Amino acid sequence: MSIRFILSAAILAAFAAGAADAAEAGAPHLDGAELGLVWMLPFAAILGGIALGPLLAPHAWHAHYGKYAAGCAVAFLVPCAAVFGTATATYEFVHTMLIEYVPFIVMLLALYVVAGGVRLKGAIVGTPATNTAMLAFGTAIASAMGTTGACILLIHPMLRANAWRRHNAHVFVFFIFLVGNIGGALTPLGDPPLFIGFLEGVDFFWVTTRMFVPMLVLAVPLLAAFYLLDRHYFAKEDDPPAGLLAQADPLGVEGKINFLLLAGIVAAVLLSGVWRAGWSVEIFHTKVAGESVLRSAALLVLAALSLKLTRDESRRLNGFTWGPIAEVAKLFVGIFVTIVPAIAIIRAGRDGALGDLIALLNRDGVPANAAYFWVTGILSAFLDNAPTYLLFFNLAGGDPQALMGPLATTLLAISAGSVFMGALTYIGNAPNFMVKALAEEKGVRMPSFFGYLGWSCAFLTPPLALLTFLYF
Repeated sequence: MSIRFILSAAILAAFAAGAADAAEAGAPHLDGAELGLVWMLPFAAILGGIALGPLLAPHAWHAHYGKYAAGCAVAFLVPCAAVFGTATATYEFVHTMLIEYVPFIVMLLALYVVAGGVRLKGAIVGTPATNTAMLAFGTAIASAMGTTGACILLIHPMLRANAWRRHNAHVFVFFIFLVGNIGGALTPLGDPPLFIGFLEGVDFFWVTTRMFVPMLVLAVPLLAAFYLLDRHYFAKEDDPPAGLLAQADPLGVEGKINFLLLAGIVAAVLLSGVWRAGWSVEIFHTKVAGESVLRSAALLVLAALSLKLTRDESRRLNGFTWGPIAEVAKLFVGIFVTIVPAIAIIRAGRDGALGDLIALLNRDGVPANAAYFWVTGILSAFLDNAPTYLLFFNLAGGDPQALMGPLATTLLAISAGSVFMGALTYIGNAPNFMVKALAEEKGVRMPSFFGYLGWSCAFLTPPLALLTFLYF
């Protein structure tokens, strides 16, 4: 996919990008109480394709995954139009694209381009100590520049440092755990669910103070486990190539202008959450706020500046290609469209097909915080964690002052579940699938969908259970 195609498509879409207001009264939308679980079959199909396609038919999958994702989307939209009317299907598609997909892909594109313009030079050898230090550093910076930005910044150096190793897939599994998810827990800029909370009225530094120790409860044991595991695999390796150890270039950074552009991305996102433009654009019953349009335009300008100001040679040496962002863009169209009925069913609460699951959240009017933690988390692992956070935020009352006060533990459960358990699957958070695609492009044999799920259950379940015992 060419640069011109990606930027042109994003610019056209960005006119209506960003968070949208709730649908106007009378908008033709799905009522989750009327939907059975059969409506979730297209979503199950795209998950199954992502899980089994690369395993059973790798060549066919990589050649046609975009068509498969589009087919799954159509498998929901056509029956939706037939049963509930064309207007309803059109509204759900437009609404999903404007609220979820376009803001997602525009921000991801900007972070991918800008962070991909930073190149760490010099000899970096993937030893257990070096890998653990880089994972710790990535975990530390993820809340400041977002999990996606931190991943794109560090994934290329990690790939180069470990390219000589035969056993290296585990490095990038833990990279997803720590840099792509857990590290983003300390600010609204770190992970999309927390930014949703900020927009709903949660204080900017509330998550910093309340999530810091829970983040350490997960991060410290995972870093220790990784170091021991990496030592085990490192002992099976041959000696690093002499040329790698004798590399003449000193450690340094190319493309420093991109750090300024990254700061611009952070500023644009933060400003769009606290400033109101006072105008909006309405597209098929969906109002798109002016500040959201301007944010997306600013992100695209910053991406274009990065392409202009960063040397092509530097990007080439950094291993920068358009393949991974194209793969994410195509697959997530299908994911975002097919999760529409799943989100509608959850939104219906106890009246929906998942009513028994929702009933677990409150017992005699008292929030069951452990249930909030695990239900929010597990659904975030398989659905988009930002709307899942918002749904459970509203199920808990939706009053930010109450949730930061007497219901603070409930808000902590929702926040921790949506952020931490996004690491359970490849589709739980935006960076997960991108890291997988980048690693595989460089020859790393990443686990299959279910293989990765096995890794995450083995290493994440114990600290998550400890977190439940300590806090919920």
